Order: sequence, then C-alpha cells, then structure tokens
Amino acid sequence: MIQHKYIFQLIALLYAIYFIGLFIPITKFGIVPRTTHGLIGVFTAPFLHSGMRHLLSNTVPLITLLILLNTIYPTKTVAVFLFITIAGGLLVWIFGRNANHIGASGLIYGLVAFLIVNGILEKKYIPIFISIAVGAVYGGLIWGIFPSIKSYISWEGHLFGAVAGIIIAFLLKNAKTTIPL
Repeated sequence: MIQHKYIFQLIALLYAIYFIGLFIPITKFGIVPRTTHGLIGVFTAPFLHSGMRHLLSNTVPLITLLILLNTIYPTKTVAVFLFITIAGGLLVWIFGRNANHIGASGLIYGLVAFLIVNGILEKKYIPIFISIAVGAVYGGLIWGIFPSIKSYISWEGHLFGAVAGIIIAFLLKNAKTTIPL
C-alpha cells in the first residue's frame, strides 16, 4: 500500500508543474499523435494542464479516485496508475487526432473504468458496492468518451484512458499482489 501522503504529493506536483508552466511553455510536451516529439507526452501529459480551471476540475476526482483505489486495492495501485498512464497515452499517440493532448482526465477515466470493472470481476460484496458507487458518482463521464464539438477536449484521452482501465482490470483479475511499495 502506498501512503496517502504520496497522493497529495502527486497533486502538489501537478500544481507545481502548472505554475512552472506559467513561465516556461511546457504544455507543448503533451501527446502529439504519431510524432516523435509527441511521444514524450505519454509520460508527461497527465501532469500538464491548459489553465487553472482545467487543473482544478481534475484535482478532486483524481484525489478521490486514487485514495479509493489505494484503500480498496492497495497492492494494485501503482500498477493501475502506471498502466493507465502509459497504455492510455500510447493509444492516444497511435489513434488520437492531430492535437496536443494534455491533462489528467484520461487517468481519471481509467481509474473510474478500473474501479467499476474490477469490482464486477471480483464478484465480492464490497468491490461490487464500490463499482456501483463509482458508477453512480462518475457515470456521467460516459459522455466524455465521444467526439466533442469542443476541439480543445481530448475525448480520445478519455476513451483510451477508460480502455486502459478496463484492460488492466482484466490483467490483474487474479492478482493478489502486483507492485508492492
């Protein structure tokens, strides 16, 4: 189990990176599909945000979902976080439209998808309850995986983050321990 303080340190890092970005144009290091310079975004995009509103809208769901994940599935937390970030990012890089994709919302969609699918796969009362609760609270996110008339929204990041969350739920279906910290 990772300590919850690391989740808050991650959030502090997001804010520090945002404030650095006010002085240095680092948001250009997002995922730019099918370009060599855009490949770095697979690792950096979740840490980059286009504005304070963008960052704030990702903060509460990210804290909530990471704490829930770490509390319910402590031995899976690191693997889930890394897989969603890397696999979701690679899928955006391969299939996304030509744009600069940034933000933690792909990770949020992946965490929601993982928590819902993993709870169902476990077939136990508490995980199923968690699946239902997450679905009830975050079910409205489903609309974010479809193409948007708002070109600045990376629906591809949402979609492929969710796909990565589903995949890792199946990959870890029978895992008792993944990457312990």
